[in-house]
Amino acid sequence: MNLLLDSHIVLWWFSNDERLTPNARRLIEQADEVFVSAATTWELAVKTSLGRLRMPEGFLEVVVEQGFSHLPITEVHALAVQSLPWYHRDPFDRILLAQAIVEGLGLLSMDKAMAPYGKFVMGY
Repeated sequence: MNLLLDSHIVLWWFSNDERLTPNARRLIEQADEVFVSAATTWELAVKTSLGRLRMPEGFLEVVVEQGFSHLPITEVHALAVQSLPWYHRDPFDRILLAQAIVEGLGLLSMDKAMAPYGKFVMGY
């Protein structure tokens, strides 16, 4: 199985945060390929510029060092957002979900607001 990581999962993985459950760790470790979206990089950069968090130094390189792959946002991903029900209004989470659906990835998130999207979201 291939996974796409929600932004908080990426940060928790990098910092070895205890909020990342053993099951979530196992999913990441056993995945065939793990992706970090350009949307995650964008979201973390925005929140860093607002002083709400501190992005890991050399974030793009750290993603690769951890064995993860970068996933760009394409026009197909952007258009897929329009067909999503409005269970969740966060634009970053909506593009991640669209990417997961288009690319056939499991989206690993601990955000319970993502639960209504069903089989594409795991970890909550």
